[in-house]
Amino acid sequence: QLQASGGGLVQPGGSLSLSCAASASIFAFMDMGWYRQALGKQRELVAAITRGGSTNYADSVKGRFTISRDIAKNTVYLQMNSLKPADTAVYYCRARAAIGVDYWGQGTLVTVSS
Repeated sequence: QLQASGGGLVQPGGSLSLSCAASASIFAFMDMGWYRQALGKQRELVAAITRGGSTNYADSVKGRFTISRDIAKNTVYLQMNSLKPADTAVYYCRARAAIGVDYWGQGTLVTVSS
């Protein structure tokens, strides 16, 4: 089970931090990631972190977003800085247990608007 939190309303240029708490050790998963889905658009990968700690980011968020984890708390974070209106979306946490075996948390809405 994944519990995502931290969304909200922020002005352009502002920051937000999202959290995804897992009910099991995050080492049980091949990788964990954050996705987002804007209104009328497909869900897209934002950032991911592997079991070994490697990270990857969508080009649109590189240099602005940072994915990290706290193994002791079984939690993955997404620090979002320099937010833009284009970042407005519902953000989802995903944990990959195996190829083709994904678990999703509930979405958390991020709205970037003045």
